[in-house]
Amino acid sequence: MVKQYETVFIVTPVLSEEQMKETVQKYKDLLAGKGAEIVYENNWGMRKLAYPIKKKTTGFYYLIEFKAEGSVIADLEVAYKRDERLLRFLTVSLDKHAVAYNEKKRNAKKAAEAPVAE
Repeated sequence: MVKQYETVFIVTPVLSEEQMKETVQKYKDLLAGKGAEIVYENNWGMRKLAYPIKKKTTGFYYLIEFKAEGSVIADLEVAYKRDERLLRFLTVSLDKHAVAYNEKKRNAKKAAEAPVAE
């Protein structure tokens, strides 16, 4: 059964911008290869961590929202665990209310960014 998921991962801050993009692309390709449909993605950029992780106080945050079979999550998280560039990750299943909330939030953001007709 296809469900909607949201995954956020924190990449170590010692990587260059290019290496960061390669890391993100690796996981997008992994999802696409497993038949997942990426609904939304957002680069949150460099942020301060609430507490040090592996002696790092900052990290690059990246969010991907996607639709996939449940079996894809296990493969994705194994890949996350094997990657030394990731400090932390979290993948959650979205219920219908969370999906509606995310869509509403994205639509409001698009409306705010749209140019006003005069």
